[in-house]
Amino acid sequence: MVDDHWVETVVQWVRTSWTKKSRGGVGAGRRNATPVAFPFPDDQASPFIHEIVMREQDGFQPRATVRSGPPDSNEAVLLREVDGLLRVQLAVTPFGMPRRWRRPPAVRLAPGEWVRWQINYRFPGSWGGGWTYRQDTLNLLNGHATDPRIFLGDPGVEEQRNSCWRWGIPSQVRQDGTAAFSWS
Repeated sequence: MVDDHWVETVVQWVRTSWTKKSRGGVGAGRRNATPVAFPFPDDQASPFIHEIVMREQDGFQPRATVRSGPPDSNEAVLLREVDGLLRVQLAVTPFGMPRRWRRPPAVRLAPGEWVRWQINYRFPGSWGGGWTYRQDTLNLLNGHATDPRIFLGDPGVEEQRNSCWRWGIPSQVRQDGTAAFSWS
């Protein structure tokens, strides 16, 4: 969801889901080989959301959709522009297990910076069925993308598996204590 006005963003969700069949062995190998980023359509004006879903039942074949506009209140990410920086924060979902009522702190991105954030979920089966699992990867760019392959590189900021660890070498530390990252 974006507060007050549209912010120029490119949002890519890569969602991979599986059952216990793909938790080990050959199935896990196929699941682990799924990409965490894809090129996005180069004819799309930002802001837009590019969602790729890969499910075990479909052999992890990518299925993509594109929607114009910024994330809405149904998305798992909250965006707000603060002092020229885009504040990116994951929203808590009450459906996944184990319950995680807190998420890592928000990330602040300067124009042109992007983040990759990975979130893992476990969902109880319906009617006594087995668990299902999902990994969501959020690739989010603050600004207009000119290169549809930008998410195939390494981000300047990364959040993994609901942890607070970020990687990348800051090119500078701003006065407010946030780090600025750069890459080519």
